Amino acid sequence: MQLTRKGLWGGIIREYREFLPEIEDSAITTLHEGNTPLVECVNLKPIFGDLRLMLKYEGLNPTGSFKDRGMTMAVSKAREEGAKAIICASTGNTSAAASAYAARAGMKAFVLVPDGAIAMGKLSQAIMHGAMVLQIKGNFDEALAIVKEITKDYPIKMVNSINPFRIEGQKTGAFEVCEHLGHAPTYHFLPVGNAGNITAYWKGYRQYYNEGMIANLPKMMGFQAEGSAPIVLGHPVEHPETLATAIKIGNPASWDGALKARDESGGVIQAVTDDEIIEAYKLLAGREGVFCEPASAASVAGAIKMKKEGVLHDGDTVVCTLTGHGLKDPDIALKSSEKPIKVPADTAKILKLMGF
Repeated sequence: MQLTRKGLWGGIIREYREFLPEIEDSAITTLHEGNTPLVECVNLKPIFGDLRLMLKYEGLNPTGSFKDRGMTMAVSKAREEGAKAIICASTGNTSAAASAYAARAGMKAFVLVPDGAIAMGKLSQAIMHGAMVLQIKGNFDEALAIVKEITKDYPIKMVNSINPFRIEGQKTGAFEVCEHLGHAPTYHFLPVGNAGNITAYWKGYRQYYNEGMIANLPKMMGFQAEGSAPIVLGHPVEHPETLATAIKIGNPASWDGALKARDESGGVIQAVTDDEIIEAYKLLAGREGVFCEPASAASVAGAIKMKKEGVLHDGDTVVCTLTGHGLKDPDIALKSSEKPIKVPADTAKILKLMGF
């Protein structure tokens, strides 16, 4: 038997170079992000019937979320321009990615996070990667306003999704969906927080369509948490509330991009409740073996809602992006699940509890 050497995946900049802005080789900063699996659901037919439901599992990126796609681009471009430091506001995943890629590039990272509104899994990542973490007495939108103010007057690069290179990197998720399926899906469902991801996926699909790589475009289906749904309401939410902290944003930076994706694709941007998010979150882990963070499950909660309303039909291909890994927020997993059963170290008693 002969081993065929295919080489390592090079990360999204090298793999999709012809579709991305130019970056000098010496500036490329990668942790070999991308190439995440498209997992087909096999146990949810009682809910979805005979449509094809696929999970774009972005939690398997290097820092555990889709943010790595945009961060490799943003940090590489900052490095190319000679920056020595980067800064971001974050509800968690952006801070983890920014800190890791800054470490990789030999740069300093500063992250502003809302005090008490960031999952510990994400906070621990930023700290371990050596970032200076500043917890402000305010929400994400206030943190982002401060970051904008700082980067106007000081030599430090902002790497939030209003940085256009973030969107460029994140659009590669759409490329992979098309390549793994062999075509574009009928519908693509995404959680919507700061709205960079729905903006980016639509840009990626449009680019592949214009290049003749795919013959159809999907309808883009964005879902916000009900207590943090400014786009659905049509105005900013001053005090957003949801247990899905990754999408707890009251004034999305990519609001216009999200509306463009919705309107041009013929899709929707709607809201799901926290209860619906948790139901989908537990369903994915318990029936499909896929553990995502709560905000990720907003996409599947949205798909369940659309199926109940008769929007989705047998024969459709539906992709749901799961934006981050479940270990990002272990507290919610423990709070929403059955507690471990305490039992003596006694085989007979253990077997009885097991039903034998």
